[in-house]
Amino acid sequence: MATAIPLDFNHEPPIAPPRGGGWQGGPVTRARLRRFALGYALVCVAGLALVLWGTPAWQAFGMGLWFPGAGFAAAGGWWLLLLPVTIVLFGLAFFAWFGSGMIVAPVGVWAGAAALAATLTATVTGDAVWAPSPYIAAGLALAFIADNRRRTAKRHAAELALRRTRAERRPAAEAAYARRALAAPAEAIGELTPDQLAACRYGLDRALQPVDDWGGYDQRDIFQTASVRYQINFLGYALAQQQALYTPSFHGYLSEAQRRLIEKYLIPRVWNYWCYETSWGHLNLTDWNPAAKDNVMLTGYLLCQTALYAATTGDDRYGRPGSLTFRLNDRLQWAHDNHSVNRSILDNFERSSYCLYPCEPNWIYPACNLRGILGVAAYDLAYGTRHAAEWTAPFLANLEQEFENAAGSVIALKSSLLGMPLPFPASDDVYPGYLNTFAPARAQWRWAINAAELMDRMVLVDGVPMLDIPDDGIDFGNYRKGGLVMNSASLLASAREMGDEDIAQAVLNTLEHRGGVSREDGVLRYLKGSNLANVSLMSGHIARRNALQDLYNRRQDPGVLYGPILAEARYPDVLVARAVSDGDGLDLVLYGTPDNSAHRLGLARLRPQAAYTIAERPDLRFTADGNGEARIDIDLSGRTALTIRRE
Repeated sequence: MATAIPLDFNHEPPIAPPRGGGWQGGPVTRARLRRFALGYALVCVAGLALVLWGTPAWQAFGMGLWFPGAGFAAAGGWWLLLLPVTIVLFGLAFFAWFGSGMIVAPVGVWAGAAALAATLTATVTGDAVWAPSPYIAAGLALAFIADNRRRTAKRHAAELALRRTRAERRPAAEAAYARRALAAPAEAIGELTPDQLAACRYGLDRALQPVDDWGGYDQRDIFQTASVRYQINFLGYALAQQQALYTPSFHGYLSEAQRRLIEKYLIPRVWNYWCYETSWGHLNLTDWNPAAKDNVMLTGYLLCQTALYAATTGDDRYGRPGSLTFRLNDRLQWAHDNHSVNRSILDNFERSSYCLYPCEPNWIYPACNLRGILGVAAYDLAYGTRHAAEWTAPFLANLEQEFENAAGSVIALKSSLLGMPLPFPASDDVYPGYLNTFAPARAQWRWAINAAELMDRMVLVDGVPMLDIPDDGIDFGNYRKGGLVMNSASLLASAREMGDEDIAQAVLNTLEHRGGVSREDGVLRYLKGSNLANVSLMSGHIARRNALQDLYNRRQDPGVLYGPILAEARYPDVLVARAVSDGDGLDLVLYGTPDNSAHRLGLARLRPQAAYTIAERPDLRFTADGNGEARIDIDLSGRTALTIRRE
């Protein structure tokens, strides 16, 4: 059988060394920070003018412009207690801005506190402010600025020290990784093991539920990482990976599962968060189109899912106009399809000064933007375009200039409005796997460094190698304490993608030992992890060297796209471990129920009226009908290989 056709990577620009200059970042970031500093300085000057020449009320308002709640010092006395209250409220408002793009929250608290302070001062003090208040207000502002600069300088010094350490370790790290790395498999289509099938069953059990059934999903909020949309997305990616790398000639319940997930995504409760975010983040009260400005956490993530479905199955239903319509109610709806969502991503890349563009209004996550360019790559794969190649150079340039710190680590989150990074718990380990799809040289360099640091955390427990993976954080899939399973998911996927089986096996050993593993009823799951962690682990379990690279860059052989398929099998009675066609015949590996009972299989895209035989069962000769379809009943127990050929 002809193998899939690999695309070239000639569009990857040369690797630049990690940036070791000033802490502020690239040119766009520096410009935004200067703009913010100038704006704050002008506000402070305006406040100073009010303090020097205004009435007591205006003086209080002016002090309130210097620092959130500082204006309450003007009234003195017990009113000073409103200052720490305001600081707490401002912190909560800032969190709301970070978590849901609600930029009106911190602005409203700051300005509202200044206005309230002015009103109280006019009522309480009469004709004069409390004498020490201007010094208190100015001191708070200056202390905050000085502390911020001190913390930034300290962090930058630590980054430079880590950069030097990494530079020293790099030659040995790359050599060690080269010794451990497995070669890419010679055969593009593999076979799922029983344990991998058990991991797949976890995802299939959820994906094959009715579209409006949410059993097994974590439902915590609609804005952040525990949102059901991410659980849908990552489950969809895992199923596409299963189909492309193991069972491209099986549609049946596997394709049905992917379609149900996409239909589930279009339910308003999944995507209507954008109605709120664009309202209070963009002050947009008229057009809530979720695939227009910003919102890469929808456009990028969804296009990966829908375009991969088209590329792996040949089914272009989501390329038809209106096939991805977001219906909020009978009056408001926005019609989209693969083409319009792809165009939205490209337009946002073009519009953004950073190339990378926001998830929540004004907040840019590089991880989400990597999904954006992967969505474009999946679109290219499905429709024969080359948009991802055209955007690789500017995307990587901005990623490395604007979103890397001095150590070479990716900055997980930055304000597009202010240029300000925000500390966000994220690991560099996830990036090599993504980068390997379109920038493999960078992926290998990053993984070599990351792997060396991971090997430092390798321990032996009863002679079994494991990783000292921290479990003292939170699982971002449900916000519960303990991030072991979630952290393991990204580690396993990246290690397998990069062919580092030593680290992958250590992760699996750690999960077996500490992850609360369960294999009840033939379904593999980790009881200590969220649904998002478990569906992410499904991808890691079935991954191999260059799994994502192949998924996003290898066009299926025409024999797979047009040859015979297994179109019908009953889940979970029949589990498909391998299904691939050479254009004329069909090779299957199936697992049936232990009782060796008969199972009905439906075949399609056969030669109409042609006779077929099964090499392993010469007694089962059958003939396709006029539509090229046939149904056969066959006993299956354990692993059963079937080689179907036309006579």
